[in-house]
Amino acid sequence: MDTELIRQIDDPLYQILRSENIEAFNRAKAEASELPSFDHCDFRGLDLRGLDASGLDFSHAYFRGTDLRGIDFSASRLEGASIAGAKISGCYFPIELHADEIVMSLNHGTRMRYNTGK
Repeated sequence: MDTELIRQIDDPLYQILRSENIEAFNRAKAEASELPSFDHCDFRGLDLRGLDASGLDFSHAYFRGTDLRGIDFSASRLEGASIAGAKISGCYFPIELHADEIVMSLNHGTRMRYNTGK
């Protein structure tokens, strides 16, 4: 993944995630009138277990070595994200992501491509 595109944003919700305070993030997300886009954001090495990922845009995000165990990403955008070396046991991924894409990203750091049936 091109590290020049990876970014950290100045958004309170993003900063809460970066501090790994998942309970506070989930509360703040539930109260937010508008959710930020986390596209191209840096989540390397974080422990995000318990995250309510519903409705979040993680397109092209970078999750190298992140603990994602048990997160339900089924209603999230993950196209172009990389999960190299992440812990993904119990994750529920969007139906558009085939298992091969997930395994390639996990093992080799490739960006996950959605299968749109084309």
